[in-house]
Amino acid sequence: MIGISIAAKKEWEAVLNKLNINVDECNIFPFGEYFKTNLYGEEIILYRCGVRKMNCSASTQYMIDHFNLNKIIVAGTCAGIDDSYKNLDIFFPNKLVQYDCTVKETEPLIKDSFTIMIDITTNDNINTGTLGTADKPVVMWKDYIELKENNITIADTESAAIAYVCKANGVECVVIKGISDFPTNENETTKEESHEGQLNVFLTNIPIIMNSIIDNYLQYAIKTKFNYSDYIPKETTIKR
Repeated sequence: MIGISIAAKKEWEAVLNKLNINVDECNIFPFGEYFKTNLYGEEIILYRCGVRKMNCSASTQYMIDHFNLNKIIVAGTCAGIDDSYKNLDIFFPNKLVQYDCTVKETEPLIKDSFTIMIDITTNDNINTGTLGTADKPVVMWKDYIELKENNITIADTESAAIAYVCKANGVECVVIKGISDFPTNENETTKEESHEGQLNVFLTNIPIIMNSIIDNYLQYAIKTKFNYSDYIPKETTIKR
């Protein structure tokens, strides 16, 4: 069975609306809701895993254990970091990193031991790149600049942790993410106004992105086999 993991409640509501599923039809598990369906000839379980790394990691393991999943598709929104892209661009990231797992003052921001590589066949319709995951969303300008300087393409609070759990279980994983917003420089307004403006853009773009993923990319993700790339972590050393 294939699992489709959706983190945020607004993303989940957009998917239910797109698939004409009433919330009353969903089942409950410890971290959210789920329902079973058939898409493109495959048995699918869609579930809301909850936001941040703790919820998504626990729900991933729960779904693997209880429904014998052989593949998980992570679908949702993300913040844009690389400004050569724009809002609503869709990505299949081929490098997934957790960037909040080091003492960044003395170690590299990206630790290889928390990096997952996925083989993605590139073509004109698919953007690849590096997705950075941390428990803290990218809102403050200084955080945005830090990720940009470390060659992060897009950022969220779930995907790399889900991929890490999937790989540990020998379960195939692929991530589909759409840019919902970019951080803005709060020095030009206030931190609160900057955050509110970014949040409003995020909320506006959620249904557009989720509909685009379902209409244009989900069949490819379901039907295509994705393998983990060979990747040997390097030992982290103290910066000098």
